[in-house]
This record gives sequence, C-alpha cells and structure tokens, in this order.
Amino acid sequence: MIMRNSPVVSLSSISKQYDGLKTVDEISFVVKKGAIFGLLGPNGAGKTTTIRMIMRILYPDSGSIEIFGEPLAGVRKERIGYLPEERGLYRKMKVIDLLTFFGEIKSMRRKDASRKAAGWLERLGLAPFAGKKAEELSKGMQQKVQFIATILHDPELIILDEPFAGLDPVNTNVLKDIILEFHRRERTVIFSTHMMEQVEKMCDEICLIDKGRKVLEGRLDEVKKRFGRNGVTLRFSGDGAFLKDLPGVASYSDYGNEVFLRLDEGADARAILSEAARRLDITKYELADPSIHDIFIEQVSGK
Repeated sequence: MIMRNSPVVSLSSISKQYDGLKTVDEISFVVKKGAIFGLLGPNGAGKTTTIRMIMRILYPDSGSIEIFGEPLAGVRKERIGYLPEERGLYRKMKVIDLLTFFGEIKSMRRKDASRKAAGWLERLGLAPFAGKKAEELSKGMQQKVQFIATILHDPELIILDEPFAGLDPVNTNVLKDIILEFHRRERTVIFSTHMMEQVEKMCDEICLIDKGRKVLEGRLDEVKKRFGRNGVTLRFSGDGAFLKDLPGVASYSDYGNEVFLRLDEGADARAILSEAARRLDITKYELADPSIHDIFIEQVSGK
C-alpha cells in the first residue's frame, strides 16, 4: 500500500523526439499520493506527449517512468483512469452499454459496471440519455460520458488531459466537485489544462513546461511566493496604459477592468499608487501575489 505523500508517478529525464525535433526534453517530476498535480504549458509544449508516455501509448526515447513505485511495464492499467485530449466514443453504442463495456475492460463485473454507470449518469444529468446512441448526444454530453468512463472503475490515479475544454460553467463546476471528491479520498489526480483559474483553486503542485522543457515546478503556494515580489492589483476608470511605463514597474498585465503590476525589487508601491491616483479614478488597490495566469504568461512569453 502506498502511503500519503509517497511518489505515485515519477518521471526521470524523459525525452521524446520526432523528425529530429525534441517534443519532450529531459523532463523530470514527481507526483505524490493524494495530490492534485497541474501539468501546464502552452499549445505544443509537450504536455499531451508526456501524458501519453505515462499511459504507455508512446514510449520515451530516453529516461524512465515509474508508477506506484513500479516500472511502467508492470503496472495494471485498471489502477489508472485516463481522459485523453482527443475524445473518442463508440458512436453507434448506447450510452449505458458503452459505459458498461468500459467498466468491464477495467476488470469490473458487468452487473457492477452497469449499476455504477447508471448512478453516474443520474448524477451528471444524463439518465434520460442512457438508451441513446453516443452519436445522438451533444459534444458536452459526450464529454461527460467519457469522464464517467474514466472514473467508473474507481482508479487510484486519474489522468485528465484538458478535462474542462468545451464545457459550460455549470458542468465545469460539476466535474470539479467530482475531482475534489476523489482528492478527499486520497486518489491522485494529474490534469493538464489551460484554465488557470481552475489550477489556482484546485492544484497542490504544478509543473510548467514550454517547448518540451520544464520551466518551473513546485507546490502552488511556494511557486506564488517565489514570484510574489511587490505585486499590486489596481481597478480604475480611465486609460491606465501609462502605468506600465512608470519607474519601478517590472511587468504589466491588463485584464480590461483590472491590472496587475509586478514591481521591481525595492520599488515604492506608494509612489506608484500616488501617481496612479493623480491620473485615474481608482476603485480598488491592493498588494497581491501574482496569479498563476500571470506567472504562466511571464514564464512562457518572457515578459
């Protein structure tokens, strides 16, 4: 039995290349039991390739991967639930039959798989569609069906590649609550996403990769502290474009109704507030750590 905080997934210097181009370049990280681990990066960073190597869909050219303390080849796949980025269902199968089949191939008894599938369909608002063919469902409904297939067998490790893509806010919240329930039961979750708000609220640890290489890694709170040098959030009426050119402002993130300023080491936040107040109608001012979105943009764009 793996104890909490023991390694569940360990990647050691894994690399993968296609046509001489390294899509994953010497990446290492450890995911501990019971963690929600965010694998972040822009499009083409190597996230999906990394996940596919963990799932043995692809094999690394070099490096090693262990899951549950064992070499990858020795791990029983029923201990893992995987939601791929490219969704795929047997379109002509009825939803309840489809889920029962997925449960059976993960070593569930047919009766148990059918019963649990019916329960999950009820919870996710899909019970009226249990007898429909997968192709008759909307894309959002199909995504929820595939999510059920991922967790139906109660896996110890859940790997989700862009789980919230294409979902409305209500269904995003439903999936988020289910993921957190598994987390409270000390299941380990790895998910890749572009939704930084979800990362901010859910993840214990993150790893950011760009152009196939690891850029940063660590506990979410520690990463934010590392980048939390004199952050200032401002909300105002008027044109605040001049703020990015004020002395002491290292970077400027504009969100329309609000801006986040990262200040140089030793910069006087009061002086910047004074100049901003002289030229703008300020409705909010606070010292703040940078968001994961700000850190992501800064590390990937170099700004």
